[in-house]
Order: sequence, then C-alpha cells, then structure tokens
Amino acid sequence: MRMPRIVLAAAASGSGKTTVTCGILKALANRGIAAASFKCGPDYIDPLFHARMIGTRSGNLDLFFTNGKTARRLFRKTAAQVQISVIEGVMGYYDGLGMTVRASTYDMAKELDAPVVLIVDCRGMSLSIVPVIKGFLEYKENSHIRGVILNRISASLYERLKPVIEEELPVRVLGYLPYNREIALESRHLGLVTPDDAADTGEKLDRLAKLCEETVRMDDLIRLAEEASDMEDEEEEPYGLNGIQTQNGSRVRIAVSRDEAFCFWYEENLRLLSELGAEPVEFSPLRDPKLPEGAAGLWLCGGYPELHAKALSRNESMRSSIRQAVCSGMPCIAECGGFLYLQERLMGEDGNWYPMAGALKGDGYRAGRLTRFGYAEITANRRCLFGDKGTKLPIHEFHHWDSTENGDLFTAGKVSQNMRWECVRGGESLYAGFPHLYLYADPAAASAYVNRCRSYQNLHGIGE
Repeated sequence: MRMPRIVLAAAASGSGKTTVTCGILKALANRGIAAASFKCGPDYIDPLFHARMIGTRSGNLDLFFTNGKTARRLFRKTAAQVQISVIEGVMGYYDGLGMTVRASTYDMAKELDAPVVLIVDCRGMSLSIVPVIKGFLEYKENSHIRGVILNRISASLYERLKPVIEEELPVRVLGYLPYNREIALESRHLGLVTPDDAADTGEKLDRLAKLCEETVRMDDLIRLAEEASDMEDEEEEPYGLNGIQTQNGSRVRIAVSRDEAFCFWYEENLRLLSELGAEPVEFSPLRDPKLPEGAAGLWLCGGYPELHAKALSRNESMRSSIRQAVCSGMPCIAECGGFLYLQERLMGEDGNWYPMAGALKGDGYRAGRLTRFGYAEITANRRCLFGDKGTKLPIHEFHHWDSTENGDLFTAGKVSQNMRWECVRGGESLYAGFPHLYLYADPAAASAYVNRCRSYQNLHGIGE
C-alpha cells in the first residue's frame, strides 16, 4: 500500500522540532493536502495541538507500549485515510530506553521504513554543522536520514552552507528556518489553556506556515515522503484481538471526560474500546450537570484540573453524580488529573484548596517538581479492574502534583533504573492513580474493563 510518510527528528529536545513540524503541517493544510500527524512516545499535548489548531488526524505511536507490528497497524489505519503522514520524533533521534535505541525515534523510523528529515539547531555553529550531521548519518548502518532542515540560521549562512553539506554528505538540504521569536511555539502555546492563547497561536501558525513556504523546499519534502516504500498489508489484528473474549450484548456506554480540565487522552484508547464493543460518550466535568444517560462505565482522563479547580468545585451536581457512580461500583479508570478529581480536595494553581468529587479520601497538592516521571511497568498486588494479581501493564507518568494517598494496588518499577514505588487506588471496579495507560499494550486488560462495564450495565438494568 502506498502511504507517503516522513519522520521529523532532531539531535536533541529544544532543537525546534515542534515548531518546524507545526509549520509544515499548517503549510500542507493551506495547500489543501490531507495530512495525518503522529507523535513518537507518550506525549499528549502535541497530538492535541495538531488536531485542535491545525485540523490534522492525530495519534501516538510508542514502541515501549506496543510491538512493531501493532505500531504499524495503528499507523496504517490512520495513514490510509490521508495523502501524507508526518511523524514527529521525541527527544534526540537515537534516544531510547536507558542507553539503547529501543523506543527511540530511530526505532520507529525503522519499523515504519520511513525517510527521516533531521532538524538541526544551528545556533552558535557554521561549518561544525557538517560533522554533526555526518555523525547522525553514520551512527547506524541505515540511519534512514535522507534530508536535513537547518533551524535558527540566517539566510546568508544557509546559502553558503547548503552546497558544502550536499557536496560532502549523502543527504538533501530541504531548507531552513531563521530564528524568529515571534513564530517560536513554546509550552504555553501547546497547552492552549485560554482562548487568548488559542488566538495568539493561530496567528503564529499562519506566519509560520507562510515562512515554511518561503524557506523550506515543501515540494521536495513531499516528494521525499512519496519515496517511502510500500507498506505490507499485515494481518488485520496483529495484537491478538481476535482471541480476546468479550461478553455478548448491546454496546456499553462509557462516559469519557473531555474538556479544558481533562484533555489528555490517547485516541487509540477510544478506538480499542469501540472495537471491543464499547461506545465512548464524551462529557464535561466543568459544565455538564451529571454523567451521560445510560453510562455503565467511566474514564476520567488526565489534564489540568489544578488550573480549573475553582470551576470544578462549583459544579456540585457533577461532583455528586461522579461520587455516586464510583461508590456504586461503576467501573472507572481515573488517570492522573482524573485521579486528583476523585479525591476530597485539590490545591489549585492559585494555592487555594477546593473540594472535589470526594469518592476517595486524600488531597492533591502541588509537589513543586516533576514527580516519578517516565516509563515504568506496574504489577497488580491483588485482583484489579484489569485482571488477577500479577497482571502487568506498561505505563507512563508525568505530573507536577502529588497525592497524600497514592495507594498500593500496584507496584511500579522503572524499566531501566532500580526504582520502585507503590501506586494506584481501587480494586475490581476502580483504577485511580497517576500512571497513564495505553490500552493497545494489553488488549486483554482493556477487554476486562469493557466486560466489567457490561456486567455493571446488566446488574443495574441500564438501557432496558
């Protein structure tokens, strides 16, 4: 199958990878080219930004959570609906788990057999840029790097450097972006926490796309993506979904939080729930008075509840609705921000304390630093929502808030470090904790959750 695709990578975080990616995606959209964007790794914000501000189909691809076959299937399912796919890398190109390339951007480029464009931050360099590129080209026998874009470089230096790079190295120079503070996209813009931020960012994107059309060889970039090899049509369910046992019956409704306070989710999770017989139904804990009618399951996503703590606390009817649902045994996944919302109180960004749903004892407070950050594996210490004692799941944590009651339903362990901790509250109907889940990592666990929702639906006569 022909699936034009390209990976945008960099030597390190902070090289301007996100700015360049967004500029290219917006330029493609302005040309009327249907594009999909993927993010390597567990990041929620970039795909959310691409979908909301640029209008691309977006998703995550992560080789820590899944094997290569599953990643390729997920890619193909979205890529088949568009004309070109742009995959944004994570960290430095070869940076993977520990001191390996596992789950790195390079690892993903290899699995997708995709041409790579290396974005090179040229600040403080001129000719030294050449050996930097040379090192990335030669570090692995087949680096997949076919082009480079020079970032934060003047037009005059670019014109002198481009022929040197192309004469000395087997790589195409596909353009450049000059340093311009007015178009740089930083974390504030990606977070999009206010309408003013969104308006300001829309203007930045327009200027950035225009600049890309002027300084990036967009036609050559598109041609490079079209040179990607055909993708084989592998078995439809490589992750074994055909072997997963699900209960028969009508589709079961699962209420999924989605608003400014709860905006961290993987589209792939909702896709798998649907494939397993669920009907994800969105609702807003900020504005809706209660959970959606007919819901037999609940998923409280992560996000920014601390930024909206006052508004969340004022919606007393929703807090009561969720408390009653969880306490009645409705199967519930509450990740990170959703976990904070289930507790008694939350310290807001303003430093004040606000009442939350109160389904769990404990308070969420500002930790003052990034806490327990990164990939890990959790192991169930007793029977849980996803299966028996000993159930193992790969997870990711990223949070600056912590809880006075983190729980001990699971034991977490860093994959590449000697670090362990207890985490997650709940039992057979509840998973509430900071670890984020990617359901395609274990479809059987996802199926167990959907089956428990269906059992709850039958027990309470929902939908009859």
